[in-house]
Amino acid sequence: MGPSWWQILVVLLLFVLLFGRGKISDLMGDVAKGIKSFKSGMADEDEDVADAKVIQHETPVPPSKSHKTENQKSS
Repeated sequence: MGPSWWQILVVLLLFVLLFGRGKISDLMGDVAKGIKSFKSGMADEDEDVADAKVIQHETPVPPSKSHKTENQKSS
């Protein structure tokens, strides 16, 4: 069986008495700042991943004819 409404109320009352309203609101503000920081970090990471996916390829340079003839002469 789950806790009754009276038990939940007593636990909440004790929590507020122990920590006070000021500490609870400060704690919730810190949690909100953490969530915002996490979201902005994830957005920055997504931009970095998108930038990393852009790969620039250089066109290969075909070997010159003089290079082939030098290799053939040395063999």
